[in-house]
Amino acid sequence: MTRIFRALINYFIKGLLVVVPLGAAFFLIFWIISSIDTSLNLSSEIWVDQRGRPLYIPGLGILTVIVVVMVAGVLVTNVITVPIKKWAGRWLNRLPLFKFLYSSIKDLTEAFVGEEKKFNEPVIVEVNEFGLKKIGFLVQKDLAKLNMPGEVAVYFPYSYSFAGQVVIISADKVKPLDKNAADMMKFVISGGVSGLD
Repeated sequence: MTRIFRALINYFIKGLLVVVPLGAAFFLIFWIISSIDTSLNLSSEIWVDQRGRPLYIPGLGILTVIVVVMVAGVLVTNVITVPIKKWAGRWLNRLPLFKFLYSSIKDLTEAFVGEEKKFNEPVIVEVNEFGLKKIGFLVQKDLAKLNMPGEVAVYFPYSYSFAGQVVIISADKVKPLDKNAADMMKFVISGGVSGLD
């Protein structure tokens, strides 16, 4: 009887190891997409059914975002010239709170998907005299503008989070890792349990 019970517990645990990560991943993806779709879906504001109730069209919010992003990409690529971009940039920089939010979000977005990706150089850094090492990403190779020659800026992401911290450290304490940046980010964010396949 105990052998059957142990086998059932073993099957249950193995099932959990498969179902929980899959279920959590699908749930998070569904939650993010449905939240974006619900908040950006304007169909209930525009259309009503035969009884006069607001008509909700699933997926219209996501479709709206895709169309707006594509149109913006076409306009920026083919229509908006450099002088117009500079003029708009100067105008936006006059709005203090907007300037801070816009530039921070723009820099973070460009760090992942822009032409000058920032998190593409994984490094390992010795952080204390006991040999403790941390995996990070080299984001600035020269800090002479901050009167710190020979120093670099390294971003250390936190495990199970999209937050992290930037530290300034002597360049001789930083060693490049000959690994794929995406795999290293996955390794650090997962708490060291994945990304080294």
